[in-house]
Amino acid sequence: MKDHVLIREGLPTLGVLLIFTVILYLLYPALAVIGIGLILYVLFFFRDPKRTITIDDKLVLAPADGLVTNIEKVFEPQYLQEEAIRVSIFMSPFDVHVNRSPISGTVNYLEYRKGEFISATKSESHEVNEKNFIGITNGKRKVLVVQIAGIMARRIVNWTKMDQNLTQGEKIGMIKFSSGTQIYLPCSTEILVKKGEKIQAGKTIIGRFAND
Repeated sequence: MKDHVLIREGLPTLGVLLIFTVILYLLYPALAVIGIGLILYVLFFFRDPKRTITIDDKLVLAPADGLVTNIEKVFEPQYLQEEAIRVSIFMSPFDVHVNRSPISGTVNYLEYRKGEFISATKSESHEVNEKNFIGITNGKRKVLVVQIAGIMARRIVNWTKMDQNLTQGEKIGMIKFSSGTQIYLPCSTEILVKKGEKIQAGKTIIGRFAND
């Protein structure tokens, strides 16, 4: 874990667990093991590993760690407003939950939408669950990253703002505990991952843009 840092969003949870562990210890010392176990898991969950990012405007990097659960063509009405390729990624409680920008560009679309918190493994979750939309353009191309809450995830964290310039692989947010992330790409994009493949944010190349 020497190459990992702790995401600041994990500090409040750690503080609560520390108090909880002290209370357990005062009630019955052996119970403190429960609190210590929870603290270790939170430290593990909110880890932020250092990653070397290779910047290439022709490539699309994974926006999240996890399992590719679906790749399909759909109509994207929010931002691209056209047929697009949607790559869906499931983030388990054991994956790194930091989201990263798949391309270098400018944030010119943001929308937060309240919703439900059903399991991210269910196909309907991307329709009904709480989500956050981040649209990024580099002048030539547009991609949309969607952060989706899950049955355990009760808070979506967005670190971007409108008109912010992003570098490919830059951190853009996270989702607390198991959740899902989707990326919508132009139909001309060559997809380089397959359903069932494990990927890493900022490291795995998931697509290659068509030549302009």
